[in-house]
Amino acid sequence: MTVESTGVLVCGGGPAGMMLGLLLARAGVTVTVLEKHGDFLRDFRGDTVHPATIRLLDELGLGEGFRALPQSHLGSLSLPAPDGSQVPLSDFGALPPPYNYIAMVPQWDLLSFLAEAAGKEPGFSLRMNTEATALVREGGKVVGVRYRTADGGEGEIRAELTVGCDGRHSTLRADAGLVPQEFPVPFDVWWFRLPRSAQDGDGPAAITPVARGTEALIALAREGYLQVAYFTAKGSDPRLRAEGIERFRERVARLRPDFADRVDELKSMDDVFVLDVKLNRLRRWHLDGLLLIGDAAHAMSPAGGVGINLAIQDAVAAATILAGPLRRHAVTVADLASVQARRWRPTVIVQNGQRLLQRFMFGAQFTGRRSGPPKALLLLSRTFPRLRTIPARFVGFGPRPEHAPAFARRTP
Repeated sequence: MTVESTGVLVCGGGPAGMMLGLLLARAGVTVTVLEKHGDFLRDFRGDTVHPATIRLLDELGLGEGFRALPQSHLGSLSLPAPDGSQVPLSDFGALPPPYNYIAMVPQWDLLSFLAEAAGKEPGFSLRMNTEATALVREGGKVVGVRYRTADGGEGEIRAELTVGCDGRHSTLRADAGLVPQEFPVPFDVWWFRLPRSAQDGDGPAAITPVARGTEALIALAREGYLQVAYFTAKGSDPRLRAEGIERFRERVARLRPDFADRVDELKSMDDVFVLDVKLNRLRRWHLDGLLLIGDAAHAMSPAGGVGINLAIQDAVAAATILAGPLRRHAVTVADLASVQARRWRPTVIVQNGQRLLQRFMFGAQFTGRRSGPPKALLLLSRTFPRLRTIPARFVGFGPRPEHAPAFARRTP
């Protein structure tokens, strides 16, 4: 078995892993990122890049390149009223420019962009088609991982620090024996694409949910297509799939009659991807030699689209705190605990917000107690429009937005 070594080993080439690799490489740390797939091309991953992340990219000198990526801009979030009108709830356009929108960017484009930027740093290495399969321990400390390549090759990489960024079904987390605390979620999401038409319009898009009975749907305007989310009660996937694609087309057209002329683009249930929504977090994000961040440490509900941005914030905090100890080859458990301490409160605050949203909006919707959002919320938003900036700032920047560390900043 081949045994190699690196300074920091990042397992998972998602937003947290790629950002952490870039930042540590700019700090002068030798870092290797393992990604089990051969490319980043996977549909319906988190694609919302929030103002805090756009500002971070500007601080890294990457803002101009980011804005050149294919993207659409989200300007507001509205809620459906019983009379059929739409009531604005969150107005991102009211935030101070230039960070007054959410960018909808295909995640594969964002990850490829970060990989290209990181690849310019001499200490950075990205290995695709390479999956971390198990932790390697010595004397009670994690000292690396075993890996398997797509062609069946196996090996071992030793590292001063191993960082698990391998998502909500983290292999490293399971091997470490760390079990997340799970919170109930009342819904799952079916994602699918529909073509855009001229009537969909241009310019900053608005998220406008539609709710009826125990069903809800949201359409997101993307470059050349609509990304549609159909919300259904938790565990409904087998029953709805058994009904078949024709019945599902009818459901979509009933919620959005303006989609009736294009639902035939859904040829079979294979065109519909189910997201098993989870909301959880670890009580402890680290062991000696191992740190978990992003979804591996805390899976987020899709409410607010905050998952990708919290993961990136974790990466920034980790790089800021650990760069010095890593350069001195003196990372301690206390250093890893400091990363969790910095990111714990923002994670809990956002997750508690998602739990409240689930309880008072989605929970009542999917149990049939109420169709649509609470009337009190609609009245409040209509009566006090200035309040719309509060959810926009909370979603856009979060309770503790991170800034790029000095060692990673660049001018365009």
